Amino acid sequence: MVGEKKWLPYVLLLPWGIGFLLFKVYPFINSFVMSLFEKKGRTSTFVGLHHYRELFDTTLTIGQDFLNSLKVTFIYVFITVPLILIVSLFIAHILSKKIKGIGFFRTAFYIPTLLGANVAIVFLWRYIFETEGLINHFLAVFGIERIPFLGKPAGAMASIIALRVWQFGSTMLIFLNALKNVPETLYEAAMIDGANKVQQFRHITLPMITPIILFNGVMRLIECFQAFNGPHLITQGGPENSTRLINLLIYETAFDGGNLNLGSAMSWILFLIIMIFTILIFRSSRYWVYYQD
Repeated sequence: MVGEKKWLPYVLLLPWGIGFLLFKVYPFINSFVMSLFEKKGRTSTFVGLHHYRELFDTTLTIGQDFLNSLKVTFIYVFITVPLILIVSLFIAHILSKKIKGIGFFRTAFYIPTLLGANVAIVFLWRYIFETEGLINHFLAVFGIERIPFLGKPAGAMASIIALRVWQFGSTMLIFLNALKNVPETLYEAAMIDGANKVQQFRHITLPMITPIILFNGVMRLIECFQAFNGPHLITQGGPENSTRLINLLIYETAFDGGNLNLGSAMSWILFLIIMIFTILIFRSSRYWVYYQD
């Protein structure tokens, strides 16, 4: 009787399978096909890699915009990811200690992750950094001249980086769990050998949690390459295109500009960039990640 119901798990998985094919696999393949065509009116013409060549042609406006967007994205990612890892590991290390009211502090630090970068939070964040915003009102109390954070490239970039780093809660919890799994016997042996707290952290804590650093690093890298809400709602890519991340340019090209074919080409380049960086990180992990036997 049990053998007669071997088909049941497949039936239960069928809705997920249909959804995966329709909403993941099909759009994924179709976007690549679209990137090889040029649509004029109701007709589509096969143009091969023409869109990809356009995106790297500095004589074209779209090429200049795309390469600038890549540069801005790399700046954003290579500043944001290390900051998230450092801040979350630092807070996790503090919260791993026996502190009175530790449960409250853990919850408080995790709340920003629950709130995320939803529209309400993003608009609140924008108000904080505006010329007439919260920070400048505070500075005005001390007679300090208002600073146009969102009106300068460096200030605008700092504002969207700060928004992402502020949401370090999930990364912190993963680090916190890893820190709690480091054997206490290692610290006891190090103390007997005369190692101080800094030496213990450098030579015991960090090596023991390198697999988690690898995991968090890859996950945050992928997330930051796909950042959208912050630059779209806070800075709209400005000033001077200084915060126009590649995901924002894809949205503007495909939906605002109506060029889905070119937007699809941009999406595939972004996919390849993420894949290359992920592979490089995993390849490098053999030299710095320590796995317990």
